Amino acid sequence: MTEKIDTELNDQLRVRRQKLQALKDDLGIDPFGHRFERDSYAKDIHSFADNKSKEELDAAKKHVIIAGRIMAKRGAGKIIFADIRDVSGTVQIYARRDDLADNYALIRRADLGDILGFSGTVMKTDAGETTILIDKLTWLSKALRPLPDKYHGLTDIDTRYRKRYLDLISNPKSFEVFIKRSKIVKAIRNYMDSIGFLEVETPILQNSAGGAAARPFVTHHNALDIDMYLRIATELYLKRLIVGGMERVYEIGRIFRNEGMDTRHNPEFTTLESYGAYWDLSDVMIETENIIRAAAKSINEDGVIDYQGHKIDLSKDFAKRSMTELIKEKTGIDFDKKIDLETARKLANENNVKYESFWGVGHIIAEFFDTFVEKSLIEPTFVYHFPLEVSPLAKKEDNNPDFVQRFELYIAGGEYGNAFTELNDPIDQRQRFEAQAAERENGNDEAESIDEDYIEALEHGMAPTGGLGIGIDRLTMLLTNQTSVRDVLLFPTMRN
Repeated sequence: MTEKIDTELNDQLRVRRQKLQALKDDLGIDPFGHRFERDSYAKDIHSFADNKSKEELDAAKKHVIIAGRIMAKRGAGKIIFADIRDVSGTVQIYARRDDLADNYALIRRADLGDILGFSGTVMKTDAGETTILIDKLTWLSKALRPLPDKYHGLTDIDTRYRKRYLDLISNPKSFEVFIKRSKIVKAIRNYMDSIGFLEVETPILQNSAGGAAARPFVTHHNALDIDMYLRIATELYLKRLIVGGMERVYEIGRIFRNEGMDTRHNPEFTTLESYGAYWDLSDVMIETENIIRAAAKSINEDGVIDYQGHKIDLSKDFAKRSMTELIKEKTGIDFDKKIDLETARKLANENNVKYESFWGVGHIIAEFFDTFVEKSLIEPTFVYHFPLEVSPLAKKEDNNPDFVQRFELYIAGGEYGNAFTELNDPIDQRQRFEAQAAERENGNDEAESIDEDYIEALEHGMAPTGGLGIGIDRLTMLLTNQTSVRDVLLFPTMRN
């Protein structure tokens, strides 16, 4: 079967190259053309014509110039119909030999996938389909390889990810996802700018990997002869800017983590991180709600989404729940009562909750939440009251030093935001880093390292600050109803 497919493909490649040569030799046409000025897109033409009658269009005599890829072609002899796709959609063109004279030979020789420019008059066929009756065409690019099957599109998952250009050509729904992703990012930027935040850029190559619990990618700088790390978060550099007096900063940028891959994880991904001086969690909750709403409304004005069978109204106020209260509702266990490590491990064993040897009580509490609660949170919910041990950069709660001022936002059983009232005490921060370093020595490869320069920055004084992180890829998955992160990344990481 493979040999037959290869033979058919090779035959098509040969024929298309022969057609390319014939364009040059027989018609004097450059198969790979030049700049082309158009005045309309497929969407514009449909907006103008779809609600008009055939007679109204005939009277309007609207002349347009378009360009796009031939996706389908029908007819022979004296007339040809073809579907032309551009960035906005698809429109039908109608070519008659009597109208085009010598130019008619061009459309007859065109293959699916070729890119041409057209000028003509907007009309409707007897069947009522909006169409352009063309009077001129211009050759712009010869496709030397065939498109995927025109009836089924590109369905092979692996090929869709490896050859995204074929996916975008063949699958309009996939194309639309990435248009929506762009709108989501733009809406977030617009909101952040509107409330006085300054967009900045921080280093991707860093001397130490900090700001998150994750395993970094390591590289080597030849001139300096030092190992460096691709950033696992933007946090520590952004907070240095708060120390410097910028007060409100954010960055939308690529993050790199040398970890496993699944439907919700890719080694490189995009996050929004923001930091507001003189803020705490209450301010960041308001900010987060407004970011999510702005993103949702950029693709659906009412802010209502459908995600995997769940209809969720993001325009309503988000719920606020304590992590320990949620665990107690699901398991009956009250982790607000102070317990020792031995008791916590016993409870974990009794409830089939797995834990690592280097974990403390706080890690086990967080694992109980992940096991019993997370997937049940469908409506937007801020979960606060996080254990200290899993939050090395967050300020402690005033009345309970075992917990910190942190929340995560959960929607449809997944996490979409992480926020702290930031730890601005350099002495406490050093102790947290040292505790993380001890975890690393005991086998936790994702524990934070000690960032001496960041501690020094804190010693100069950082205002009370509220910080937020949102994964752009996961948010796009939610708002476009995708179940794999690869479907919202133009070029996901793939095995060779």
